[in-house]
Amino acid sequence: QVLLAESGGGLVQAGGSLRLSCSVSGINFSGYAITWFRQAAGKEREFVASNFRNTHTYYADSVKGRFTISRDRAANMVFLQMDRLKPEDTAVYYCAAGRTILSTIRNPDAYNNWGQGTQVTVSS
Repeated sequence: QVLLAESGGGLVQAGGSLRLSCSVSGINFSGYAITWFRQAAGKEREFVASNFRNTHTYYADSVKGRFTISRDRAANMVFLQMDRLKPEDTAVYYCAAGRTILSTIRNPDAYNNWGQGTQVTVSS
């Protein structure tokens, strides 16, 4: 059984930082894309960053240079370090795992394993 659990969300001022964690169990990282998505109120879920089969990382243009996805192999954890946060980064952040191909890593429909989400609120 694949299980994912996010933590680390909270309230931060614009320009601040947060580090989200995703605990992953039940999968082999080399066969999966582990991806962060976010969903702001009233908006569709959108791609943020992905660790693709533990080979390459990919980012949405809106977070490139500010967010970093990383992995602790021993602890089966995936992290999202978020720096220089902006109010428009406010959303529920989700961790997802899927045996996706590269061309679909940005599509939430390509994932069938999701965490419960963690709220990130950035005040101006």
